[in-house]
Amino acid sequence: MYPLLIKVGPLTIHTYGLLLAIGVLVAFIFIYKQSKKYGLPANKILDLAFYTVIIALLGAKIFLFIGNFSYYIKYPKEIISMARSGGVFQGGLIFGFLFAIWYLKKHKLPAWKVGDIVAPALALAHAIGRLGCFSAGCCFGRECSLPWGVTFKSEYAHNLTGIPIDYPIHPTQLYEAILNFMNFLILFFVLKRKKFDGQVFSLYLINYSIIRYFVEFYRGDHPPKAYLIQGSSPYTSLSTFQLICIITFIAGIILYWFLRKKHV
Repeated sequence: MYPLLIKVGPLTIHTYGLLLAIGVLVAFIFIYKQSKKYGLPANKILDLAFYTVIIALLGAKIFLFIGNFSYYIKYPKEIISMARSGGVFQGGLIFGFLFAIWYLKKHKLPAWKVGDIVAPALALAHAIGRLGCFSAGCCFGRECSLPWGVTFKSEYAHNLTGIPIDYPIHPTQLYEAILNFMNFLILFFVLKRKKFDGQVFSLYLINYSIIRYFVEFYRGDHPPKAYLIQGSSPYTSLSTFQLICIITFIAGIILYWFLRKKHV
């Protein structure tokens, strides 16, 4: 766990920010190459990707604020800290999706073809970004008695993100990183063999909803108010983010069915 990569005088580079930037760069390269491969205007789609990232970061912060309202009302400056937490991914996905629809209509680009190219890139960038979360200590898990429980030691990370130190917790960041890498491979495989436009994007919604829903059971960074149902254990509780996962999962299923039926 290395939350600080470089600190020389006033110059501070956080590992989280660097890995997030690498994830975005790798995603842009993937989108550019696939756009050219499938005969789409690569430069316009790169512009779309760039502006969508900005809008998505805003959406992620808004959802973070809503999900942890009492904390950020008390500490409003923390909401703009990328070192503490980038935000809620589903919020970024929703805001980015709405902006992308507007952009695609304005520039008369084939929405589902573009979505099929962007979806694997999203999964790949997210996987790399979660490695940044592991380095920073944000999005941490609850106490873990399993052999792969991770014990964090960094006082700096503890003060920055609130991550527990000196006892093992679930490495939820690595759970998501691994599962998102797998999701990328699955989506890339489907992209090469897809039967209809929108197939890859709708599968992304389905797959990531499942990933995040189950990882939520092991998250330890949510305050009590982030839960709609607070049961006696994580498995009998329902967080706000799990409800969003249920909604996006259903949306992905409906979208997949509708686009497949339309193609037939």
